[in-house]
Amino acid sequence: MRHVITAQDVETFLRTGQPVPDDAILTPAARDALRGRASILPGRGSAPAAPKGAKVEPSTPDLEFKWKPGSDPKTPAEIERFFHSPEIEILKERICDIGRRLWTRDYTDGNGGNITIRVGDNLALCTPTLICKGFMKPADMCLVDLDGKQLAGTRKRTSEAMTHFGIMKRQPACKSCVHAHPPHATAFAIANTGIPSCLIPEAEVFLGKIGIAKYQTPGTPANADEVGEVGKDHQAVLMQNHGVIVWGKDVEDAYWKMENIDSYCRTIWIAAGLGTGLHRFTGSQAKELVELRQKLGMPDPRANLKECELCDTIDFRPGAVCSAPTKPGSTGPAPDAEVEALVKKIAGQILQQLKG
Repeated sequence: MRHVITAQDVETFLRTGQPVPDDAILTPAARDALRGRASILPGRGSAPAAPKGAKVEPSTPDLEFKWKPGSDPKTPAEIERFFHSPEIEILKERICDIGRRLWTRDYTDGNGGNITIRVGDNLALCTPTLICKGFMKPADMCLVDLDGKQLAGTRKRTSEAMTHFGIMKRQPACKSCVHAHPPHATAFAIANTGIPSCLIPEAEVFLGKIGIAKYQTPGTPANADEVGEVGKDHQAVLMQNHGVIVWGKDVEDAYWKMENIDSYCRTIWIAAGLGTGLHRFTGSQAKELVELRQKLGMPDPRANLKECELCDTIDFRPGAVCSAPTKPGSTGPAPDAEVEALVKKIAGQILQQLKG
């Protein structure tokens, strides 16, 4: 049976990189949405149909943008053609989709947050400054080099793109970064509280060891250097007093990590409030998860650690203020003489009244 493809279906195909089925019936709105998207049009860029009865091997979508090293466009005309090519238009659509998802989940507010995708040896797409991430359009995107020079786009690029490039320049596997202010993870960042580990397997695999970058003024070279150094070995980084930055092999992969870290922090906060403590799995079990993470092709600075070093000793209890008990024989702080005299006087007056 032939399928009717709507404009909403087209957005899904753009996001996942899948081609429209050859025999699909397109609505007028779907045709408008597909205009200029040659790589996903019926019969364009789709895999050859398997012979009838042939076994089809299961697969997963690969959304990573790949380029030939040394092929960056150089002249203004080459840059414009590249910036408006079907492949780059698809990436612009994906950035807009991720922006909507960030905004819908309250991970960004006002014009907060920014998104980048590396598209060449020295090229990246990025979101513009002063724009709500929930209402971006492909025409708003910018093309910049990794030193921050804007090469294409009518809107000014975000100043915080340099923080993303601080990671990209140090870590070749970083093909996309997403920065936002998800409430639960950002709460840890401003409370200067470490995030406990060895609690949820998925967090160990998909986030790995969460890094902490010391506070530097956003958008400055100092912040790019600080976050870049931490981010080269950590795919999720808490930026003290600021927010979170995550990276992945593509923008969808990076965004997932933003959801992962905020969900993880929220779960820890709720669990710790139950008052029964946090039950951790063992170092040997954590080692298995680190090995699984490596098999999935994700870097992990914990690979060479001993099992006993994999689980931290953070005792996280929200809202608890602890004071050490007074040791036997300890005199504590010196008493206030005036207060002591007043207490003695009042106590004497009360005793006199009782005797009377």
